[in-house]
Amino acid sequence: MLFNSFEFLLLVAVTAALYYQPALRRLQVLILVVASVIFYAAFQPVLLLLLIVVLAINVWTSHAVVYGPRENSRRAAALGVIFNLAVLVFFKYGALLASSIGAGTSSFGQFLVALPLPLGISFFTFHGITLLVDTFRAHAQDKNFGIERSLPVHSMRIGLYFLFFPQLVAGPITKSRQFLPQIVPKYWRDVDLAACFRLATLGYFLKMVVADNLAQQTYWIAYPYFLAKSSSDLLVMLTGYSLQIFADFAGYSLIALGIARVFGYQLPENFNSPYLAHSFSNFWTRWHISLSSFLREYLYVPLGGNRHGRLRTYFNLMVVMLLGGMWHGAAWSFMVWGAAHGLALVVERVVEDHVRLPTHWAFRVLRTLFVFLYVSLAWLLFKLTDFTHVLEFMRSIANNGELESSIDLNWIVAMYAVPVVAYHWIKEYPQRTQWVRRPHVESLVYGLMLFLIVTNSGESQAFVYFQF
Repeated sequence: MLFNSFEFLLLVAVTAALYYQPALRRLQVLILVVASVIFYAAFQPVLLLLLIVVLAINVWTSHAVVYGPRENSRRAAALGVIFNLAVLVFFKYGALLASSIGAGTSSFGQFLVALPLPLGISFFTFHGITLLVDTFRAHAQDKNFGIERSLPVHSMRIGLYFLFFPQLVAGPITKSRQFLPQIVPKYWRDVDLAACFRLATLGYFLKMVVADNLAQQTYWIAYPYFLAKSSSDLLVMLTGYSLQIFADFAGYSLIALGIARVFGYQLPENFNSPYLAHSFSNFWTRWHISLSSFLREYLYVPLGGNRHGRLRTYFNLMVVMLLGGMWHGAAWSFMVWGAAHGLALVVERVVEDHVRLPTHWAFRVLRTLFVFLYVSLAWLLFKLTDFTHVLEFMRSIANNGELESSIDLNWIVAMYAVPVVAYHWIKEYPQRTQWVRRPHVESLVYGLMLFLIVTNSGESQAFVYFQF
């Protein structure tokens, strides 16, 4: 049940109709949980049992942290975190680990290879970790941000936190201390329908018009097709893929934010003009913000952050990005991707620690272009998970200069780059683009986006981040 399917829109409409019935207000949490189970079951009904088991363990351990013996609260939190990580490692990385130690052909290795990858496993694992860590930290300070003493009530609230269907499959990652206090009775009069409409329309436009159409052009990045493409075409396709992956994931996040607001919940913003970042550290405060925030708060800071000298800071940055890379997929190419970003962050930090960089606007523009090119090249590791194919692609860029370029490819990618550039520019410079927010202009823009969604959507594609 994709976000861009009729079934999903029907689920949202029916759920909202029941959700805001005055007679059913006390059942709002239950209604959302049931709708979320239906949503997940449409993808992988056989794995609902796993999701229920993971949910039950997190309900029990988080409740034990607050209401169990105080001397056992740390043990309960640690047990829950270890369980969440064990499930993630077993289902997502079991086959990779087995093959890496030479056990891939054994009966157990073949069993691991045959295991299905639960949809959204990374996201609900992270939700479990934030729940337990936040609960333990709050309890240590004699605070409680929403863990109920009644186990049935607690179970429903944690169930909603885990299963809330707008963000169940691909985020944004929501911290429990941000979400649980929002679980209060909701009223239709409080819903800002105009804001919901704008978020969802922009999200669907980025996904269905921009990303899905670009996907038809970047398809040729696959091996061996790219071997016959010219150097300029390869660079254009790589740029197109960079734009596609942004439009795809940012589009999903905006839809999730819009649908969540229909039900009275605020999810965290996930993107903030990332391709205008002037440094790699700045990029990671703008791209997949909820993941960056999670890695910083639950991994980088506990490792010591930048509090123990420069060498330790460099080490922590590399470790965080390596693990962030592996989070994206069970292939060594994702670790290489994480290492590439970790190396960029380390080198950038070393330079900034020893050199006073120019502040002139022209130098800032050059840095922004360099960051975009580097990030775009790194995206190849998402598209070509076989590292030898990545090397072949780079070799083709260097060697295929004499092949004829495709004018159509250039025009199509440029055409779909326009809305991505405009989105970045308007968001980055709101004061300079106030005219876009004038009522008549805004109505025209959103009307045009709706028209293009209906008339010019690309062939439907699954969201890129569903695989993670």
